[in-house]
Amino acid sequence: MDVKFLSFSDENSNKTRRFQYTAIDDATRIRALKVYEKHNQECAIDYINHVVEKFPFRIKIIRTDNGHEFQAKFHWHCEDLGLQHVYIKPASPNLNDKVERSHLSDKQEFYQVTFRKKRYDSLEM
Repeated sequence: MDVKFLSFSDENSNKTRRFQYTAIDDATRIRALKVYEKHNQECAIDYINHVVEKFPFRIKIIRTDNGHEFQAKFHWHCEDLGLQHVYIKPASPNLNDKVERSHLSDKQEFYQVTFRKKRYDSLEM
């Protein structure tokens, strides 16, 4: 599980930031995405609830980096859900490689193409 920082400009060149939360199952490669306006533990908790609801099987382990959004409240929420929360080693994105690669694919296949053709005011989907 990881967060991708997104930055867009509207028609008046005002910058907008969004945060794409992504989770991928190691075995099936099933992926869940959700975009938030904020980057905090409350969003991470909402997102993990979304993932648990959407994945068609029971999740056992959640692997994240050491970002502030995945600390105390999030960690204990995972425990309450019966999920083992494991932190990857600092400065080791290769340990979260499937999510990192999916972010690159999103950038190449969606964000660059979509936002090159037309400027959007929001990412509301």
